[in-house]
Amino acid sequence: MKLLAIVLIVAGALTLAYPAITYTTRETVIDVGPIEVTADEEKRIPLPPILGGIAVATGFVLLVNGRRKLSA
Repeated sequence: MKLLAIVLIVAGALTLAYPAITYTTRETVIDVGPIEVTADEEKRIPLPPILGGIAVATGFVLLVNGRRKLSA
């Protein structure tokens, strides 16, 4: 449970620090016989900040509840 809490906190913090995942695709623009022209296109997947906040909060709750159960 502690490991899951730490993973959620780190993933949530990264989501808050980097609000989008960016990747590049290569697309063929022109393909005429032996001549081929390609173009790189950068695409983004936006990540809502609320998602990061929920992950961090859930991680802290799991971390605190895990400590309470161990000490009881």
